[in-house]
Amino acid sequence: MGNIKAIANGSKKDVILKKAAALFRLKGFKASSMRELALTIGVEAPSLYNHIVSKSELLQHICFSVANEFTLQLQEVELSKVSNTKKLEQLIRFHIKMMVHSFDEVYVANNEWKYLDEPYLSDFLKQRRVYENKMVQLVKEGILKKELKNVHPYVSVLTILSAVRGVEFWQRQKKDISVEELENNMVNQLLTGLTNI
Repeated sequence: MGNIKAIANGSKKDVILKKAAALFRLKGFKASSMRELALTIGVEAPSLYNHIVSKSELLQHICFSVANEFTLQLQEVELSKVSNTKKLEQLIRFHIKMMVHSFDEVYVANNEWKYLDEPYLSDFLKQRRVYENKMVQLVKEGILKKELKNVHPYVSVLTILSAVRGVEFWQRQKKDISVEELENNMVNQLLTGLTNI
């Protein structure tokens, strides 16, 4: 067994987190072990504990790093001086890009969060609710400004989030469609149903 090799612009802990996300996605958090993770990385299990405290800590890092990326992007979009329709488009594109480029991590944050320990579980769920509520507010503002159809804002947000999670199926099968085509088609279909154009 060797040493953990850091990746470009990353630390050894980043390597562990990346491999943990892949393992948790494939086997689920509960069924994954630190021994399996160590084997995947090519080190002895005890050497992992030089960088992390527990398997639960790995899940916390993965879930909150994803949640924080989404939150930061939303804050950036909210501050931008573009229409609400454009803001929604930017968020949809960001969600798709995250599903494509950070698939393991987003999958774990979407599906394995329920295994977070308290108080992290409550904090994570609160962060998700705040995010969804801010998206709902964007839709409400778009309706008031007559940019968007008078549809139920919460249903619109659920539809967007559910549709973007569908990229998971594309990831599994890698259908004959490029990432760019996938993104543009999804944005077009989702916004066509919402906009007054």
